[in-house]
Amino acid sequence: MVERACAGLTRGGAGWGAVATAIVLLSIVLPGTAAAADDFLPAEPVELQPLLSATGRLVEALDVVGAPLSPADRATLAEAGRDGDATRALRTIQATLDPLCLAGVSINAESRVTVEEGPAAKQLVEQGWRTFLVKVRNLAGITAELRAEGPNLLPMVKPGTGSPDPKIVITPTDAADRWLDLVIVSAPPLERALSGLGLEYRVVQLFARDVGKREARLGFNVGQGTQDLAFRASVPILFDCLPAVTLALGVRDHDGSPTTAAFLFRDAAGRVCPNPARRLAPDLFFHPQVYRADGETVALAPGEYTVEVSRGPEYLVQSRRVTVPEGAATAREDFRLDRWIHPARHRWFSGDHHVHAAGCAHYENPTAGVGPADMMRHILGENLDVGCVLAWGPCWYFQKQYFEGKTSALSTPDTLMRYDVEVSGFPSSHAGHLCLLRLTEDDYPGTTTIEEWPSWTQPVLAWGKEQGGVVGYSHSGWGLELPDILPDGRREFRGRNPAADWRGRAADRLPDTAMPRFDGIGANEYVVTAATGTCDFLSAVDTPAVWELNVWYHTLNCGLTPRISGETDFPCIYGDKVG
Repeated sequence: MVERACAGLTRGGAGWGAVATAIVLLSIVLPGTAAAADDFLPAEPVELQPLLSATGRLVEALDVVGAPLSPADRATLAEAGRDGDATRALRTIQATLDPLCLAGVSINAESRVTVEEGPAAKQLVEQGWRTFLVKVRNLAGITAELRAEGPNLLPMVKPGTGSPDPKIVITPTDAADRWLDLVIVSAPPLERALSGLGLEYRVVQLFARDVGKREARLGFNVGQGTQDLAFRASVPILFDCLPAVTLALGVRDHDGSPTTAAFLFRDAAGRVCPNPARRLAPDLFFHPQVYRADGETVALAPGEYTVEVSRGPEYLVQSRRVTVPEGAATAREDFRLDRWIHPARHRWFSGDHHVHAAGCAHYENPTAGVGPADMMRHILGENLDVGCVLAWGPCWYFQKQYFEGKTSALSTPDTLMRYDVEVSGFPSSHAGHLCLLRLTEDDYPGTTTIEEWPSWTQPVLAWGKEQGGVVGYSHSGWGLELPDILPDGRREFRGRNPAADWRGRAADRLPDTAMPRFDGIGANEYVVTAATGTCDFLSAVDTPAVWELNVWYHTLNCGLTPRISGETDFPCIYGDKVG
């Protein structure tokens, strides 16, 4: 029965490609060893009509996620639906689905949850998903949401936010043990909450980051405090994670030379691969894409994929289908990039002078951000001629170790990277955040901590220029918002930094003689430092253009000559890619 059911799941899903699937059933039992399929947690009698309806939706859901039941199991369930004997039909449904159980969950009358291992084959695939069912024996009739938990499932990000969870502190050892991802499928035709019926089945999908034998402790609950005592709310399960296919990537530039590009892989179900939630540097968990140089590899489970290849805005985006073969250890795909324009040949160079390797979307553990080699990979992959990585308040004391006072040794003849400073989270930040580029020294004279730096920007800019640096203000527009012009001629501010609605307003004109509040984190002190000759440039593009340009145009009109330069403030204002 187990072999027949699993064969239908692993080979029957054309939409899933070759990614194998199984089903996890969660039922009411005491903890113990894995039960045989024919005696796995028999359910109490339940009303047959709602059970048949729920089972029909379960079969539809398995089709949707690309893990359909075998034709034989479908026929058996259909026959149970026509059986006039409710007791026999209930027994048939369980006999068909129970062999696919990974675990059993029992909710007693007091809503206490116990879990035990089920009879399904404990087989996963490296860098791939497998689907299991959920059988819940619900004596409490509870309609709460069923949730999974366990030390191997700790999320790298807060659910639904894409941002690191500061409450979770992860060491490198912890990161190695966080190898498993688990999703309880709740999209239609399924529901997020339990139905309250005494017996029902749910769908669970598991992703394995690693290969080989791996143990995970899996637990379930229906709300805080519902876990049973004495370790009965979780169960250790030993998995056999089959190896993924090592896919080598040939990456050639338009002229045939080897290069680095961005790759976005999606499986047949549309999921991004490798799984972002389990990525560590050099791949970033808040990115769908990964960056690979010519000859480098990516681990993918067997199956069909759609891959997009790109290398910044000077290249065309290519898309193709890729088949990762079943049973192969390695495979190879070759790509030739297609450039549509080459500004550097005309002495126009692309760059991003405001990139961070720590803070904002980056994780702070297991390391305080990422290293120079990781950032260089991203700069190369987006075809930047110049990339400036700025250490700033968050992770300052860790990241400043990478400051060299010169162009990074990782640079290439066509791509330069430097480590410099953003004065953000420092005492002068209220007067504007500063970009200090081309420094030879990153500690202000006489200081050992951030708190000892000057409380205004003029001396910091002057110190940067004395080193031969190029200095200016970051995300210049914040604080330079202009008021609206009312019908009676009065001016009125709508609010502080309303970035989402700045276009099309009455104050969106250039130039404008209105006086901004100078109360944000942008170029508040620019009108002073431009006049004293200590400001070389304003940063632009990542704040509303009118706010940035108004103050710049007025100083140009006075005969002052600071430049204006684009930036992303990656990954704080823009996080999808550098540049």
